[in-house]
Amino acid sequence: MDNISNISSTLTLQGFDLPPDTVIPAFLFATLAYMIILFCNISLLSIIILNKSLHQPMYVILLNLPINDLIGSTALFPQVIKELLWDTKTIQFSTCVTQAFFVHVYITGAVNILSAMAYDRYVAICKPMNYNTIMSNAHLMKLISLVWLSNVLMIAVLFILLLRLPRCRSHLTHTYCDNPSLLQLVCANTTINNIYGLMIVAVSQVVTVGMMAFTYIQILIACFRNKSSDTRSKALQTCATHLIVFLLFECLGLFTIISYRLTYVSPHLRKFSGVAGLIMSPTLNPIIYGLKTKEIRTKALKFLKEHVYPV
Repeated sequence: MDNISNISSTLTLQGFDLPPDTVIPAFLFATLAYMIILFCNISLLSIIILNKSLHQPMYVILLNLPINDLIGSTALFPQVIKELLWDTKTIQFSTCVTQAFFVHVYITGAVNILSAMAYDRYVAICKPMNYNTIMSNAHLMKLISLVWLSNVLMIAVLFILLLRLPRCRSHLTHTYCDNPSLLQLVCANTTINNIYGLMIVAVSQVVTVGMMAFTYIQILIACFRNKSSDTRSKALQTCATHLIVFLLFECLGLFTIISYRLTYVSPHLRKFSGVAGLIMSPTLNPIIYGLKTKEIRTKALKFLKEHVYPV
């Protein structure tokens, strides 16, 4: 254990430990993945912002998803690309804390935004006559503010509790920075941090999973009561896609959290699950919610015809 007073501000990451002949392909893959994520999410943002016909509650809530995906991917990819390109496994403590903060903001924000989207679909399908009244601009702003403020405040407290503790180690057992790996650098009692961290996970799971379960049960009941097969099929298809994205993200996130507390879990599997959660969702979300949504797909094709491939 290093001396606390002489502890370096530079941390070492475990890294990916790739064979030399796979470093360049990994670098190209990471760079390409980041470029695709940036392009897809910025395109989705631009389409929603620039088209007034899409300034509806459903799309305003959806707008937060690419914003959150850009936060998460930008927190991860530049560091990964730098590590692969220059074979460096070091990072400044302040940079590490910043990366970890935004990674956690992204993770918590993703499930909160998906829950808000589920609530919007519940109101649209189960209470269509009152949709405009319930999802008014004032209510919509309150919903979005609640999602982001609760997210940022919870994560801010998590890192305030972390930064109050002294460090006596400088080696991270992960490929990127997050709260559990930073806690392993501490040489003091972390009981309060562990309790608060588990409390965040528990509260988030109860609220988001509870919200998803309630809304989808109500939506299923409403769909099977609806006599129009076309309406029922469209609603079920939209909700099924939404639910698959949510469950995929939940499984990867929960496995990563649990893997820190299970010593027999392979470090390579932990690395994969942690990075996969930060790659898959930002890549799939704009494709699923962009191309699968008729209104957005129509606006995107119209833009391409008018500006990219004019006749």
